[in-house]
Amino acid sequence: MTTSGGGIHCTGVMHLYPGDENPVVALRNVDLDIGPGELVAILGPSGSGKSTLLALLSGMLRATAGSVIVAGHDLGQLTPGTLRRLRRSEFGLLLQDPMENLIPYATARQNVEYAQTGVGRTSGSSGTDVLAELQIGGIADRPVSELSGGEQQRVALATVLATSPTVLLADEPTAHLDPEGRDAVVAGLRSANRIGGTTTVIVTHDPAVAEALPRTITIDNGQVGSEGRDGREFVVVGKDGSIHLPADVLTTHPAGTLFTLRRTPSGLELHSEERE
Repeated sequence: MTTSGGGIHCTGVMHLYPGDENPVVALRNVDLDIGPGELVAILGPSGSGKSTLLALLSGMLRATAGSVIVAGHDLGQLTPGTLRRLRRSEFGLLLQDPMENLIPYATARQNVEYAQTGVGRTSGSSGTDVLAELQIGGIADRPVSELSGGEQQRVALATVLATSPTVLLADEPTAHLDPEGRDAVVAGLRSANRIGGTTTVIVTHDPAVAEALPRTITIDNGQVGSEGRDGREFVVVGKDGSIHLPADVLTTHPAGTLFTLRRTPSGLELHSEERE
């Protein structure tokens, strides 16, 4: 399951959907850098733009403006056929409903082995080995239709990892699981990232999932709002110099508030000015 990994770089990404009267802006001026082998959560409520971002990273959608580069591939310059080949070989996509990744009547082992066939490269591991690495070897010979939701999602993860993807993109993989199943799937994702070094991006609305990962990027109203790293929260300066303030700050400092910027020995400070 070893892979060389691949970085993700978004610059000035904007995406619009058609609207009844005017286009709907799903993403605006998104700048994002994820290094090879990183494990990152994209956190945000429904409608924030996080699922659109994942669709752009997987090549399912093409950005309206800006560039999306994944594992060295400029997705905006590729043909649909090339994108389909990348999704079979280099990009692994773990869906919210695990049964969309699985053959219901087949066993866990058969699902993994089927995923390994017909791709340009495989992990070199047997289906048994891949399941054992995710600590689910004991269910290898059970039909996936008989498994719990958490077990099904971990088998789905095994089928994705069996092809040794350079980048793994997970779309709300714990959305329909109880806390025990959620924790098991997150542990499986962490283990897979540690063992294989696969660059892993997990879209979620669940803060508990995000807190279990080393880096969290919050999407708010189509923009990168903040980042969390090892339990610390940061605002992010965009390439245009803008800072997206958290929602709780905007309640007391609404749009149009004036700030002065002061340089101090330890860094920079923002001070709001009273309006006359």
